[in-house]
Amino acid sequence: MTVNRRRSLQTLGLLGLGPSALAAWAQTYPARPVKIVVPSAPGGGTDIVGRLLAQSLGKALGQTFFVENKAGAGNLIGIEFVAKAPADAYTLLFVPSTLVLNPILYKAAKYDPVKDFAPIALAATTPNILVVHPGVKAATLRDFIGLAKAAPGSLNYASAGVGTSPHMAMELFASMAGVQLQHIPYKGTAPAVSDLLGGQVSAMFSNALTVLPMIQSGRLRALAVSGTKRLALLPEVPTVAEAGVPRYVAEQWYGLLAPAGTPPELVRLLNNQAVQALASPALRDKLLSEGADAVGNSPQQFAELIRDDLAKWTAVARRAGIEAE
Repeated sequence: MTVNRRRSLQTLGLLGLGPSALAAWAQTYPARPVKIVVPSAPGGGTDIVGRLLAQSLGKALGQTFFVENKAGAGNLIGIEFVAKAPADAYTLLFVPSTLVLNPILYKAAKYDPVKDFAPIALAATTPNILVVHPGVKAATLRDFIGLAKAAPGSLNYASAGVGTSPHMAMELFASMAGVQLQHIPYKGTAPAVSDLLGGQVSAMFSNALTVLPMIQSGRLRALAVSGTKRLALLPEVPTVAEAGVPRYVAEQWYGLLAPAGTPPELVRLLNNQAVQALASPALRDKLLSEGADAVGNSPQQFAELIRDDLAKWTAVARRAGIEAE
């Protein structure tokens, strides 16, 4: 029996057959604490943003919303736990864009990011910054592209590992800019940045919180940001699209989802409260201090983003010759 079929039966059992029973049941939600699964360890970006949103939802709905970290296997353990959970909105998922990347990169992924979840709201986005070692003779992104085109394959770049957000962001950049770069994968961001600082590699995409102090001290040079707009923390650094690669966007995102089959009434309720929370100046300012921009969109818009990202990153993986392991 498929995950969707099993969940449909669970939902029917919970809700009965009539719309009046559904409406009455929805009005009592939440009658007990709600678990939000974060599929990564405490303290990371997903955990930080997830806990902020959980606190806001708890205050708005008068019930405890608590985060439970289920880390491991590239987020697969936590994601698949929620995919199999009852569709009653008492077990939710707060996840980064690895939700979309995992099925592309890992054969072990046993979930479908489109079919197995009911998107509630996109909570926040954060771009990566393209940084180079000061020894690289490129003051701008156009300079960097010129160097790469003059000697295809001579410039290398680091990433936190194959299939990570910075890796895929660079592969998309290379494809759209028409350049060949040599990928050097590392086991995490810290060793990648360390070798970039030492000049063993030339460039990398990294999140703002990691590399901002090094940019400000002159140990790294920022060429562009991967999002749709400039960072407030680095207003002088253009987006990749502004700097020479039109239509380029590669953002990390964080979103709230429920298991597929969750009653639409509950999805709408949670979306309404999440959007209100993300519109509050206090939460927006806190997210901004963490290097993230609050969003808060509709379930339909979030679902469209997931579908679009799945198509985009599948195509990028194919062009880069990345096969599921």
